[in-house]
Amino acid sequence: MVVLNKYPYNPGHLMVVPTRHVESLVELNEAEIAYLFNKVAAVINLLKKVYNPPGFNIGVNIGENSGASIKHLHVHVVPRYRSELGFMEVIGGARVLIETIEQTYNLLLPHISVLSD
Repeated sequence: MVVLNKYPYNPGHLMVVPTRHVESLVELNEAEIAYLFNKVAAVINLLKKVYNPPGFNIGVNIGENSGASIKHLHVHVVPRYRSELGFMEVIGGARVLIETIEQTYNLLLPHISVLSD
C-alpha cells in the first residue's frame, strides 16, 4: 500500500508498505520485492506529475539502530529540491513545511490512478 508520512520530511513524502507484516527486506519473497519496488517506481511517477522535483531520496531503515521507529518494513520516497542538501536526516531538529498533510493528500488524490496495478 502507499501511505502519506505522518511526519513528512518534505511535501509529497510517501511510504510504500507491504501488506504482509515483515520487518526486513530479506523476509520478502522475490515476487513481493518486485511488487514493492514497482510500486516505488509508480510513486515516483506520481510525485513527478504532481510536484516535479529534480530528485528523490528512496530509503529503508531496518532495525532500531538505523533510525527505524516502526517495526514494519516501509520504503520512504521523498521528493528533493535544488535548495536542499540532498540528505535525509535520521534524527534532527524541527523542519518547516510549506504544506499540510491534508494539502498533500488533496494534491495527490486526482492523480492516484498512476498507482493502479
